[in-house]
Formats: sequence, structure tokens, C-alpha cells
Amino acid sequence: MKKLFYNGFIYTSNPNQPHAEAMIVEAGKIIWIGNQAEIKEGMSDAEGIDLQGRRVLPGIIDAHMHPVMLADVDQQIYCGPPKVHSIFEMQGEIQKKYDELSAQVHNTWIRGWGYDEVKLTEQRSPTRWDLDQVAPDVPVILTRTCSHIIVVNSVALQLAGINEKTVSPTGGEIDVNAKGELTGIFKEKAREFIYSVIPEPTIDEQAQRLATFSEKLFTQGITSTTELMATSLSTNFYDLFMKAYTFGYKQRTVLYYLWEEISRSEEVLATHKLNRNSFLHIGGIKLFADGSISGKTAWVDSPYKNERENIGLSTTTSEELVDAAKVAKKHDIQLVVHAMGERAIEQIVDTFHRQHNWIKDAPSIRIEHAALPKKETLLKAIEIGISFVTQPIFLFAEINSYLTNLGSERTNQSYPLKTMIQLGAKVAISSDAPATSWADTSNPFIGIKAAVTRTAYTGQTYNLSECVTVEEAIDLYTRHAQEIARIANVGQLKVGYCADFIILDRDILNMDVNEIDQINVLHTYLDGQLVHST
Repeated sequence: MKKLFYNGFIYTSNPNQPHAEAMIVEAGKIIWIGNQAEIKEGMSDAEGIDLQGRRVLPGIIDAHMHPVMLADVDQQIYCGPPKVHSIFEMQGEIQKKYDELSAQVHNTWIRGWGYDEVKLTEQRSPTRWDLDQVAPDVPVILTRTCSHIIVVNSVALQLAGINEKTVSPTGGEIDVNAKGELTGIFKEKAREFIYSVIPEPTIDEQAQRLATFSEKLFTQGITSTTELMATSLSTNFYDLFMKAYTFGYKQRTVLYYLWEEISRSEEVLATHKLNRNSFLHIGGIKLFADGSISGKTAWVDSPYKNERENIGLSTTTSEELVDAAKVAKKHDIQLVVHAMGERAIEQIVDTFHRQHNWIKDAPSIRIEHAALPKKETLLKAIEIGISFVTQPIFLFAEINSYLTNLGSERTNQSYPLKTMIQLGAKVAISSDAPATSWADTSNPFIGIKAAVTRTAYTGQTYNLSECVTVEEAIDLYTRHAQEIARIANVGQLKVGYCADFIILDRDILNMDVNEIDQINVLHTYLDGQLVHST
């Protein structure tokens, strides 16, 4: 049956027809869209749905996030504001969880996420000794806001067989203090020592978490998403998401498998051929060129503030990038590389500067985050069609860390979104949720507000010349995200496209931009079917 949606203020993200008042949907697709006065006759058989003068947008596409991790941390202790402001308060939350575990305490890990030492009263990272005080006989792991650093207690160290003689792996660091004692902090690839001894949930448990979390994504208007840390070790993420769909997960999803695994076996790529019209497909291979700004592991040009030698960590080689690109080309999928610092971004661009794209209708290479790109590097990247997926929410939520680690001048130079657009780069914005220090990391309206206002949660502004318009920010979260993530027929409200759209409680195009993060999604439609209603 046809559905006629009318009496709305529809922003389509279609540059050829940016605004409309009504649309007709049949079999999940838009078959007509335009002004109400132009509605065709003979629509008496259509179900009429009054949009009540509300603002309508295409469904949000998050081109870089981690749904599996999000569904997992949703059940963990959140270690940042507004609930936790100090290590003392963090200990209190761990103590509560410890007490709740009761008889099962010795068989269960206590897990937390989202701490940022710059936001803590003590102005330092928690250590194993802090965790030992409240959980002396059960393993504890806390993941820093950036997800690139963890801290564990002494029990966890013992389970992993880590001691002062354990050597840090290439591209990672086991932290020790001035006395040579283990602090419990593990950076980048050193985290694998701990991850390897944490019990894995069953595929059914993970799938159920995803299905439950799917509703939260719909409340935020997210109809399509991506998984940037897909794995096939203990649980194949393709199988996991397929099972999650049977449990009620609904978002269109693109998987990006970690190169560390694909380099050993391409079986998962060969088995699941690319089908962009399906709700689930494999989109690319992911690897890391460095770490994070807030964790001081991003590979930067100049040392971090007040540190003479620390320029972060390089976590890949040009040879490895080329090898990964060959496999991506073989399977007609993208090469996706995490890079935040100038040196990491330059390494990727210089490695591929004289190579040709292998994908015809989308970027073959994506650089994720791109916190500190130089103009000359951007121009070289644009020349060969490299795209960027960046996160305005980082500066909004992590301004303290950026100012502490980079200083104000370099912070102002970070995330030059307007410059990237003006130079002609293919760009999308996303959340990278949950990898930032904010409780509601996946909320796209926080990212849109940050892109439009360049204002942090503290009220501090940074380089206002890089602000984009509200329309540009919406396009970067819809049409441009689709162009980069390669999900078929979404991201715009136009004839022939899927009827994925959201209805807002406030008009995002006619309101105080400083209040955009307060917008609520009243209704979410997927293929013309109502999947969320407030």
C-alpha cells in the first residue's frame, strides 16, 4: 500500500531538490517527492500520514562507529562526567559493582570505560594501585575515552602473565613508573595482552545486546551504521550481525575487518561477496597508522606540549599499507586507515600518491579522523581521491585534553572541516562512538552542533573560521556519508531511494544552533516503516 507523507518541512540532502513538503512511499521506496500542491490525483488509496509541520531529515548514516563495543559498554561503568569527576568517585562506582557481584566476584571481570585523566580532579590516569584498593581479588579493566589505552588491576596482570620483564610489542607500550614498576596502563597494541585473557561472551549474548541497542540508535535517528573493528577470531562479526538481525537488530550495516586478521586469512572476504543492496555487507579492511591525540599516541610532527621527545606512536609501515591495499583491490573493497597526527596522515598519502583508485563509484582509500592534516597533504590526498571521515564530537568532548596536549594554537588548527570542504575533499562526519569522553557518544546532533558552532562542552570556542552551515553538517552525516560508506540508495530523500527518514521535535534549520544537541527524534522510519516513536 502506498503511503502519503504530507504537511512537512522536508530537507532532502538532494542538491537538485533540497526541500519538499510531501512524499509518496511504496514498497519501502520513495516514488514521488515535492510540494504539497503538486501531489498527483488518484491518491485516494494511499494511507495519509500528517507530518504536522515537523522538520524531516534523511536517516542518519554513521560512517565510523563501533556498534558491538557500544552495545557492550552500555552495560559497563561510565567513568566520566557528569557522573564521575575523580578517581575517588571512580573507585566508588567500582566498589558498587564489586559489591553487586557477591558470590560470582571471582569469576567476573569488572569493566568500565570513558575516563579522561584531564577531566579528573587528580589530573592523572588511574593506576592498578587505585583499582586494587576497591577490587583486590577480581580482575578490573577500564578503557580510556579514546579506546586506545586501558588500565587494569594487579589480578588482571597476573591472569595475563605480565610482569616487569615483559617486553612491549611493536606499536604498543606497557607503562612503567620511574621505579620500573608496572602501572597497569597498556597502550595501543600492548592491550592485546589483556584482551586475550578476558572471557568472550557467546554469539547469542552479543547478538542480543546488538538487538537491544538497535532501538537506542533509532532514538537518535541512526538508520545506517558501520562497524570499524570487525573481527573473525572467536566470533565472526558477519555471523554475529546476521544473528542479531534475527533477534531484532535493524540498521543497515557495513563491516570493516581488521587487517591484522585479514593478513593471515582472506576467507571471510572471499566467503561474503560484496552486495551493497543487502542490509549487511563487508565494506573494507581497517588498520591503524597511529593512536589518539587525547592519549598522546597520535603520530605528530612536533612533540606534545611540555614533552621534549614524545611525538606519539607509528603503528604501521608503508609496506603494510601497500599489502593491505592489494587485498582490498582484489576484493573490490576499501582500505580504511586510522590516522590523527600529521605524520600518520602524510604516511598514508605519500604511500599511495602515485597509485590509482580501484573502486569506480566511491573512494578506494579512507582516512579516519584526520585530526591534524596539513594543507599540502590534503591537496595531495584530494588529487588521488582519498576521502576523510572525521569527528567534530572529539573537540566538543575532549577540549581539555587537546589544550593540555597540543596547546591552543595547535588545537585551533585541528579538524579543519570547512577548509577540507572548500578544497574539494570528500568528507563525512561521524561519532566513532564510543571512543570519546562523553556519555552519549553516538548522538549525531552533538556532532552536528560541534561542526556548526566549533564550541566545546565547556563553552569554549576554537577557530570559528572552520564552522560549517547546518545544511552542510546534515549532508556530511547523510549524503556524503553514503557516498563514502557505499550503502546503496540511502542518504537522500529522492525518487528511487529507500524511505529512511526521521522526524524531529524542533526545526534544526530554524533554531538557535547552540541548542542543536537538545533535539529529540520523534519518529524514525526505515523503508517507510515506523521503527521508533516517542
